Amino acid sequence: MLNLIYFVIVLGIIVLVHEFGHFIFAKIFGIYVYEFAIGMGPKLFSWKSKKDETVYSIRAIPIGGFCSLAGEDLDSDDQEKIPENRRLQSKPVWQRFLVMFFGAGNNFILAFLLLLVIAFGWGAVSSKPIISELVENNPAVQAGLQVGDTILEINGHKVKTSDDVSIYLQVEDKSKPIIFTVERNGKTLDFDVVPKEEEVDGSKIYRVGIVSQGEVERGFMASVRYAFTKMGSLFRQMMITFKGLFTGGLSVNQLSGPVGIYNIVGDQAKAGFQNILYLIALLSINVGFINLIPFPAFDGGRILFLIIEKIKGSPVKPETENKIHTIGFVLLLALMIYITFNDILKLF
Repeated sequence: MLNLIYFVIVLGIIVLVHEFGHFIFAKIFGIYVYEFAIGMGPKLFSWKSKKDETVYSIRAIPIGGFCSLAGEDLDSDDQEKIPENRRLQSKPVWQRFLVMFFGAGNNFILAFLLLLVIAFGWGAVSSKPIISELVENNPAVQAGLQVGDTILEINGHKVKTSDDVSIYLQVEDKSKPIIFTVERNGKTLDFDVVPKEEEVDGSKIYRVGIVSQGEVERGFMASVRYAFTKMGSLFRQMMITFKGLFTGGLSVNQLSGPVGIYNIVGDQAKAGFQNILYLIALLSINVGFINLIPFPAFDGGRILFLIIEKIKGSPVKPETENKIHTIGFVLLLALMIYITFNDILKLF
């Protein structure tokens, strides 16, 4: 029960911040907002201020949420009630861009602030990709890597942080030797490391046997530097992951949906408050990044239509755009069902 509460709080914060980004810029530019909702499905309760046209609601399914704007969906739009100048489509491209972008933008701001809080409260851990420990009888030791080596590249991919090391080891082909390029005593050396295959809980995993745990720094500048560095590192992780889905380095089966996130939230809650804050920051960046992908139904898809409008000098017909977004939404829903099904199978 406690895990469910944590799950609802974590997703609720991320969705609230995301939708508030759309909401606040819509209000700034005078766009009519029908409803601001947290959750999906039937309403649990809602309220409306006498001075504000917007309905605020909490819905039954604690996944997702939305900010319903006039002019966004023609099928459900009250074209007679809402003045033309308060509809989304009547606003300049730059205003619509900001409305669409700042859902993700708010997620990035939230992640940065949480990382800053973590650094202030628990110290800023250096993310330099330096090997701090080697596990005995593992491939890294056998290949000749040493404690203190600075990892420069993995299979030719430049490495900037210890997070880069983790993600590249995840997406690279483990059936072949992995080439580590390291700096040692001012020299650049290459080592071929053959990952060791093991079976854990019925699943195959590959171990290399290196640990990269940086020193803890404290202070204002160290905390700010940590937040910026970690943000950049997590962005690269998302880009590498996204690329891996298309190149075969990762499969869709390795993605997690609500069920997988529920389990992760439970594990992190047991590990302490710091881990919960980091998880919210990580998921917030993921949500922001994914929403900016130029795919129909995502904010990035809507931004893509704005770019097309700017290039061609006239907007795409709203009916055509809405049909494309509807198709995109159906495809995303199908993907979510598939991922959720896989998450459930992993429980058994």
